[in-house]
Amino acid sequence: MAPGCGGIDVFIGTVRNATKGKRVLRLEFEAYEKMAISEMQKLADQAMRQWPVQRVAIHHRTGVLEVGEVPVIIAVAAAHRDATFDACRFLIDTLKKTVPIWKKEVFEDGEVWVSATP
Repeated sequence: MAPGCGGIDVFIGTVRNATKGKRVLRLEFEAYEKMAISEMQKLADQAMRQWPVQRVAIHHRTGVLEVGEVPVIIAVAAAHRDATFDACRFLIDTLKKTVPIWKKEVFEDGEVWVSATP
């Protein structure tokens, strides 16, 4: 990390075992990879303009993920913690709305696409 960073906030999203009372068997993620990477870079750049953060890292997996596995990690470093918390929340919330990554939840009795971003 940069020597001026006094705080690092890390968000780690995991595959949980239930949604709305239904048992989740696995998640399946698909993405328009080239555009997803470009959009995540735009989000990182925006966070660095909007808050006094010095470093941003975003990684999102695709493919089949089992309960307990990690599909997304976001890390933000800044001199002070408030900027890291605010930027990290912005990044995960906006990523879920705007980055072309689609999530299918697979249950014991069926499946459903739950994220249909652009």
